[in-house]
Amino acid sequence: MVSLEVRHVYQSDPLVAPLLEDLTREYTGRYGRLHEDLFTYPASRFAPPDGAFILLVENGEAIAGGAFQKYGDDTAELKRIWTHTDHRRRGLAAKVVAELEKEATARGYTRIHLTTGPRQPEAKGLYLAAGYTPLFDVDADPLAIGPLPFEKALR
Repeated sequence: MVSLEVRHVYQSDPLVAPLLEDLTREYTGRYGRLHEDLFTYPASRFAPPDGAFILLVENGEAIAGGAFQKYGDDTAELKRIWTHTDHRRRGLAAKVVAELEKEATARGYTRIHLTTGPRQPEAKGLYLAAGYTPLFDVDADPLAIGPLPFEKALR
């Protein structure tokens, strides 16, 4: 039986590097360039007490992960939601989002905000399925909108 472990880590953890490398490849492939360097983004934003970084680890390998940072007094912002290409279609991204929501709630946040890119229909579907409210016209061409913002109230 395969064991899936949820690990709370810092951005400096060596298991995070493959996540950031894969995200860089993914974003560059979809958008041609990045708006920010994922490796030099302030790691302190994803550290307690205001943030968190989690990984799903299977057989010692990070196969999915994500983070949140403080967005407002009562609002966390999800970032870096990722699933390794060899492990997609297993519901791992939904598990990452649920774990981040649980952690954000434990930290006192009552809302989640996030944006995803217009060339990431899988992410759009993930957030809609997870109960996030789109702050854009879902019937409009995503490429005409730009970043797609979502929010969700936490219980």
